[in-house]
Amino acid sequence: MTLKDLPKESLPREKLINQGPGSLTDAELLAIFLRTGCQGMNVLELADYLLKSFGSLRHLLTASEALFCQHKGLGQAKYVQLQAFIEMTQRYLAETLEKGDALTSPQQTKLFLLSLLRDKQREVFYVLFLDNQHRVINHESMFEGTIDAANVYPREVVKRSLQHNACALILAHNHPSGVAEPSQADKRITRRLIDALALVDIRVLDHFVVGDGEVVSFAERGWM
Repeated sequence: MTLKDLPKESLPREKLINQGPGSLTDAELLAIFLRTGCQGMNVLELADYLLKSFGSLRHLLTASEALFCQHKGLGQAKYVQLQAFIEMTQRYLAETLEKGDALTSPQQTKLFLLSLLRDKQREVFYVLFLDNQHRVINHESMFEGTIDAANVYPREVVKRSLQHNACALILAHNHPSGVAEPSQADKRITRRLIDALALVDIRVLDHFVVGDGEVVSFAERGWM
């Protein structure tokens, strides 16, 4: 079946315009990205084939260039286009967060950190530097460790906080295992950072641990 055989209202682009992007399936969203099919497959059939081949939309989005380009209908041009799309999404979330109050937008903060850290293969320690109204001044990756640990140095966090003239921080790191539950080591380093930063009158407002689709907040657990 070709796309011409389908009712116009069921075509992905028309469906998005009439019903909104939330109404589309993963295959329909991917079809809009792909734009065209390949020999023997219309674009919807190709999208469905690719989702089944990769196992999920997330696995397709996070595939290496080599793996991505092995599949029918894909190539380096599509890979570059996809990476640009992912980067734009992260920058959009970061910009949205920077314009608001990180504390009054906890879900936005979690969404940003999830998009940033969820698929990292190594443990990454991230810091959001906030002003006296808890607005984001800057955010950066400060430490990167092995698959199961990151070496976090309080002295370096204090140094960067003073350079940014930050009044408060939000900490975050990922668990590559996918399990977001904080470890005893996570709790210990959080306490060390709180104590070190208190000496220069900088507060740690929260520590988020990012797993596979889940983000745990120390503040929500009553640990801050």
